[in-house]
Amino acid sequence: MSRLSLFNSPLLLGFDHFERTLDRISKTGSEGYPPYNIEQVSDESLRITLAVAGFAIEDLEIQIEDNQLVVRGRQKDDSDRLYLHRGIAARQFQKSFVLAEGIEVTGANLDNGLLSIDLQRPKVEPQVRTVPIEKAKRPADRAAGDRQSGPAEIAVTANAKR
Repeated sequence: MSRLSLFNSPLLLGFDHFERTLDRISKTGSEGYPPYNIEQVSDESLRITLAVAGFAIEDLEIQIEDNQLVVRGRQKDDSDRLYLHRGIAARQFQKSFVLAEGIEVTGANLDNGLLSIDLQRPKVEPQVRTVPIEKAKRPADRAAGDRQSGPAEIAVTANAKR
């Protein structure tokens, strides 16, 4: 069964990486833990806030892997404690966010069980560029150009036969 591609139009050139990104997003899973917010702080700034109550700074890790922001949390089990009821599990998580080209992580902080990750989106300046159009060579012009470089090629070929 063939798969319908969103970007298979001949007018969309070089967008195959968007399709790979959409595939990666669909495979990241939709687990809701830990809950998070994404807010726009300014025109160029975003902030992701994850609720990671019970995690210390040493238990958290933030990495950028191929335009993907990955946040991991691993709590260590405290074997010194004897729980009569354990409603707060020491569970680990991995949360991934796909970043657009050019977005940079500028910082992260942990405050009162909330991990905030600040992102900076660069301001995109519109670019206009004129591409010069050259006159195509006619077959007669190409043949004349070949004749100019012809003797050197003939000499090489002649030497190769000996």
